[in-house]
Amino acid sequence: MKNQKKQSKLYFEKPHDSNLYNVFFGFREKFTILRKVIGITFKKRKIVKNIAIVFLLLAITLLTSSSGHRRSDFTVKTVVIDAGHGGHDPGTHGQFSEEKDIALDVALQLGKYIKEYLPDVKVVYTRKDDNFVELEQRAHIANKNHADVFISIHVNAVGKSSIYGTETYVMGPHKSEGNLDVAKRENSVILYEEGYEEKYEGFDPNSPESHILFSLTQSAYIENSLYLASNIENQFGKRAGRKSRGVKQAGFWVLWRTAMPSVLVEIGYLTNPKEEKELNNSSIKANIASGIFRAFRDYKSDIESLN
Repeated sequence: MKNQKKQSKLYFEKPHDSNLYNVFFGFREKFTILRKVIGITFKKRKIVKNIAIVFLLLAITLLTSSSGHRRSDFTVKTVVIDAGHGGHDPGTHGQFSEEKDIALDVALQLGKYIKEYLPDVKVVYTRKDDNFVELEQRAHIANKNHADVFISIHVNAVGKSSIYGTETYVMGPHKSEGNLDVAKRENSVILYEEGYEEKYEGFDPNSPESHILFSLTQSAYIENSLYLASNIENQFGKRAGRKSRGVKQAGFWVLWRTAMPSVLVEIGYLTNPKEEKELNNSSIKANIASGIFRAFRDYKSDIESLN
């Protein structure tokens, strides 16, 4: 019974057709149409009248995007590890350190653990040094490598310095303004990119319309993503000595664009003086990476136990 409960939480579909990327992400026109409809809805305030149109277009989008081959085996062979920000995009910062550096340290350490203890898993990094990688490119790296899991690592910030702890996000509707603020900040990376208006199909990281669209078009991999995220936060709270603030949902572009179970991990707050010092401690960063590794290892084991 215990195994049955665990299995029921998981959703096991994984498109691996090499041409599926173009099908799965042929969203340019659909995104634009949906964005315009939602915009009209807000401007004219005819929510009841227009919501049917939104869901009709959404159904067309999801039907198109979900086409592809189903995997007959449940394996985790490739993981893409994404260190947030980089180069001229520092991310958030504390009194003496920047998000991009801490995220990279943890990402590299996580990859090292996976290579050492799970040698059958291919590890791909979106960046291995201090360089800027566009948000769209991060998702593209995961998709073109047919990744089975995508893990994006970040460090948080907030106005109140007393707040600290870890949070792991999956793609979904934000349930609080705090979640929306985190998504807006991480999505605003695109503002560093030349020609982002065209590249991101009119997506505005500061627009409520864009995030409402994300809330509607949730990932097909939400259940697996939630399961992995829950594993990560359990590891943080029980074994890695961190304060877990739980699993949350919000509209992150990079998670929306990845065609596999995906999580975005906020490993702490640089705006909390004590936690900033801890996040700059190599031993604590290793513990954090170890917690993510154990969560990934257990997730892989559970997935492959169904073979």
